[in-house]
Amino acid sequence: MNETRSLSDQDLQTMLEALPLRRLHSLAKGRIPRHFRMGKRRLIVSLLGLQGEVRQYLAAEVTRHMAEQRTAIDAQQISRKRSLPAPATARHKIKSPSTATTARSGTPPTTIEAVLEGIGVPPPTEFRPDPWQLEAVSCLSTSDVIVSAPTGSGKTYVAVEAAKRAIQQDQTVIYTSPLKALSNTKYMEFSQIFGADRVGILTGDRRDNAQAPMLIMTTEILRNLLYDAASGEIDVRLNTLGLVILDESQYLADPERGVVWEETIIFCPAQARLLLLSASIGNPDEIAAWLRSIRPVPCHLIHHRERSVPLRACYLHPNGNLTPLFRTRDLVQGRGYAFHPETLKLFAEFEARTFGRSKR
Repeated sequence: MNETRSLSDQDLQTMLEALPLRRLHSLAKGRIPRHFRMGKRRLIVSLLGLQGEVRQYLAAEVTRHMAEQRTAIDAQQISRKRSLPAPATARHKIKSPSTATTARSGTPPTTIEAVLEGIGVPPPTEFRPDPWQLEAVSCLSTSDVIVSAPTGSGKTYVAVEAAKRAIQQDQTVIYTSPLKALSNTKYMEFSQIFGADRVGILTGDRRDNAQAPMLIMTTEILRNLLYDAASGEIDVRLNTLGLVILDESQYLADPERGVVWEETIIFCPAQARLLLLSASIGNPDEIAAWLRSIRPVPCHLIHHRERSVPLRACYLHPNGNLTPLFRTRDLVQGRGYAFHPETLKLFAEFEARTFGRSKR
């Protein structure tokens, strides 16, 4: 305790600056009013202004946290040293082409023609939503919905159709994104779909048509609106709120900003439905279970894994040769991959020329 009493303001400030924002909010809870409205710099200034026993507690907690971090780092370094492999006899070693060619011999490697097949503008066809898209829109009438689907698979269709239904019922729709640039892009996109008079935008830099039935904003703006409502400030838009769309909801896992998404979900009015969209949530089942535990309505999870737009990879060698990067034409998540034998041959040639090693 003597060590914590002797901490100067400068020492304590340095230690606070090293803490993540979520930890600072935890220290401020119950001690600083409306602390979640503050940025990191303002929050540190407010914490440094605490006096008496509260300050002693703050110094003790910060000192304990820093000691735990140092202990964890030391343990990681010891574990890493123990797990280091024996020194290799040759650097930049690449598997020989002969070994790669025989690997998975049951399936011949793809060709560059196959990889490039289908590139271009596809012929126009009638749009038909996939069953999982229709399921997501239908479930929003009775429950929250989490959509985890690959990029380009049609998550925006779900958002648009759900917004149309909510607006037809005279409900307010709020669409949030983590970035101002993305909010501006969605504002233009949705203005073309719903009409400029029915879409508004609220960001730190922009405020247009703020009473529109559909509002585009950053997640921080929505969180602040919900804070104001919780403190008694009446906002008609929240009284009629029927749908909240949280795009890029994988930000829940962000160490700095994830708390914003958590609090937005926690403070979201019970009458509004939540639609979480993401292409990269690693644990959608756990997120759905958490929503069920804190929200008064069920949560329906849609985990769509098939890519509408296939991923393919090529390797362009400095000598101008273009070859498939992998043995298979398309990349499929979870199935692993092996390098194409022609690419491995080019790798070996480049390695020999760059590092002066003779080819085997």
